[in-house]
Amino acid sequence: MGRTLSKLGFATMLFIISMVIGTVGYKSVEGYTTLDALYMSIITFSTVGFGEIGALSDSGKLFTILYITLNLGILAYTVSVLSSILFEGELRKVLRKYIITREVRKLKDHIIICGFGSNGEKAAEELKQEGKPFIIIEQEANALEVAAQKKYNIIPGNATADETLLEAGLERASTVISTLSSDADNVFITLTAKQIKPDVKVIARASEPSSEKKLLRAGASHVVMPDRLGGMHMANLVTKPNVVQFLEMMNGVGEASLDMQEVAQGALKPEFQNKTLGELDIRNKTGATIIAFKDEHKGFIFNAKSRAQVNKGDVLIVLGTKETLRDFNESFLAKSQA
Repeated sequence: MGRTLSKLGFATMLFIISMVIGTVGYKSVEGYTTLDALYMSIITFSTVGFGEIGALSDSGKLFTILYITLNLGILAYTVSVLSSILFEGELRKVLRKYIITREVRKLKDHIIICGFGSNGEKAAEELKQEGKPFIIIEQEANALEVAAQKKYNIIPGNATADETLLEAGLERASTVISTLSSDADNVFITLTAKQIKPDVKVIARASEPSSEKKLLRAGASHVVMPDRLGGMHMANLVTKPNVVQFLEMMNGVGEASLDMQEVAQGALKPEFQNKTLGELDIRNKTGATIIAFKDEHKGFIFNAKSRAQVNKGDVLIVLGTKETLRDFNESFLAKSQA
């Protein structure tokens, strides 16, 4: 888009220069007033065929010949730029860029996905399913086309560049997910993001084990190694097939799929805050199950006792089907969180 706008700006500048040359020329050669000279310049440039102000002198005819020759080049360039904008999709790109920029300015606490490869695409699908606001930075044409077809918000550009991250609203973002294939690029994005916004959460992809430590030193909150996870998953299919099947169910794979969600104490309705798990009785009321309880001070507690109290800062990990989780949300969560 920037290149198109530059061309349009250059064409506009050439037109203004042409009008100045024509106006000054006709005033000097023919003695026209400023308005008459400008009129002659415009009708000569536009080739509309209107009549001259008066009969031209030989000097005026010579100037007009040179002026027309100059304008032929300017007019051809201007027409090519306008044709590109109108008929080659550039106008659509400019308008989409404007709309996305306007939408990004409204975003707050959103997620920035750097790279729309297989990992970035899956991250976007999950975030969309959960209703989380996000924006994608990508520069590869095919990936941009796929993202556009899915109607995702996209910033075309290099994710390692400061200006691109700022354009994506980094200063207002809560999280950066860096999924580029190059570990060095992911390290650079992590360093840049943490420098611009020190409290931003960065989740980065790594291919090499040595890159994991570098990313953590650069400030990444979490480092994910897809190849290692894939190998572990395949081995577990042999050694622990039923466990893997259960985990896949919790990730929404299969017909009898389950889902998990985390619920902070502050998201509960006021009447359910500071209650014990036994008093909440979530399983009997909704069918959902508390599989883990994160105490603000003790950390995760699995199979927590019914007397465990849900205090400020605590988090519940709830497991259930879509139906039971919907019942849980309607029964226990405040309206702003449901």
